[in-house]
Amino acid sequence: MSAPAARQRYSLAHLTVLGCAPPEMTYVAARAGYDYISIRPIYMGLPGEPDYSLAENPQLLRQTKAALASTGVRVHDIELARIYDGVHPTKYLPAMEVAAELGAKAVLSSIWGGERDFYVGKFAELCDLAKPFGLTMDLEYVPIAAVRNLAGAVDVLRTVDRSNAGLMVDVHHFHRARDNPADLDAVPREWFHFAHLCDAPAEIPTDRQEMIRILREARLYVGEGGIDVAGILAHLPPVVYSIELPNKARHEELGYAEHAFRCLETLKAYVAARATG
Repeated sequence: MSAPAARQRYSLAHLTVLGCAPPEMTYVAARAGYDYISIRPIYMGLPGEPDYSLAENPQLLRQTKAALASTGVRVHDIELARIYDGVHPTKYLPAMEVAAELGAKAVLSSIWGGERDFYVGKFAELCDLAKPFGLTMDLEYVPIAAVRNLAGAVDVLRTVDRSNAGLMVDVHHFHRARDNPADLDAVPREWFHFAHLCDAPAEIPTDRQEMIRILREARLYVGEGGIDVAGILAHLPPVVYSIELPNKARHEELGYAEHAFRCLETLKAYVAARATG
């Protein structure tokens, strides 16, 4: 008799509810039924973005630990260890220490600048810094960044050849990069630890600012748009599904808690419909 399939695990990504500090986000995730949260304790300094640098805010860190302990929700990953011209990867060490303290499994990274030798070297350094903390370093490619498609990300990962390096596929970016789901079959299965899920219109914007607007504040519930989410997931091994679905209109209308709940319920319904269909 075969063993029952493992239950699908879900994480709430911080960009979905960015107005919520990590403690509030934890309670929101617990009420909605998530297993994990994916937090953003690395301040990126973007316009209007809150600063949740837990390493520099002991009170917020204590509150986050208390929320995790009382709810049973766990931290899956932290973000975002960006690589850009002039970056010193050691700047991310305090956030890695906090990630390990909170029991996280992974750090998310993306590459935004520099020549190939530079950014490959910096990503390798990030992997080496994360390893003593028991963290994987998962590379996300973004169509408007320096490493912008599956082939570029695979090139980096094969070159660095680190045991804790991983590939994080965001279905929004995968679609916008015009990648082929079948190409995922050639990627080592051990590279996959989690995926970012959402939906968006099938039409790919040609204007960079419109691309940024959609990815930052106008993603859709899975099944609402034109991304072949099921087709992409069919070529991935079992991973944690982290819902990264910022939608300014929805959270302003519904509030963050209801928006987070609907993100999860629509994804679960989508997955169930395809499992039985």
